[in-house]
Amino acid sequence: MSSLNEILNFNESFVKFKQYEPYITSKFPDKKIVILTCMDTRLVELLPKAMNMRNGDVKIVKSAGAIVNHPFGAVIRSILVALYELKAEEVYVIGHHDCGMSAVDPHKMIDKMIDRGVNKDIINIVKYSGIDLVEWLRGFGDVTTSIQKSVDLIRNHPLMPNGIPVHGLVMDPNTGKLDLITNGDEYLKEFDK
Repeated sequence: MSSLNEILNFNESFVKFKQYEPYITSKFPDKKIVILTCMDTRLVELLPKAMNMRNGDVKIVKSAGAIVNHPFGAVIRSILVALYELKAEEVYVIGHHDCGMSAVDPHKMIDKMIDRGVNKDIINIVKYSGIDLVEWLRGFGDVTTSIQKSVDLIRNHPLMPNGIPVHGLVMDPNTGKLDLITNGDEYLKEFDK
């Protein structure tokens, strides 16, 4: 059953009674931060609260597993827009323990696609078009390694402005505890030597 009518009914009341007023802010992040994090449901409210962020403080980009899997994909584009156009000055890549992407089996996922009606010929066309579907859908084994890989891709991207700290962290999705994987400020100090 679709939740659309329930959402639209709630929204009508939300607007009518001006419940949006506490959330009014500008498009520019007050804390000048852009966060790349996972789409996990446990992080929707927990992550901002655990970082003392409120509406208007940060730009948040979500990707399954906080993975950057293409240097010229939507994730990098969003980060670059935040840095060049929306006045962000720092990047945080935040993954979490017990991530669903760590358990994704691309072969099983392709089987699920076929079971849900995606024609096998379409799967083959994608493969023959040069897309390694298995690799594209692959998850990761170790969240720390995955976060470091995304951080490295962002740090070394040819379009990244100089001097932008890119931090990597892993969160406990039950408690909100953040573990630092890599400090972007320290990296920049070492890089500048």
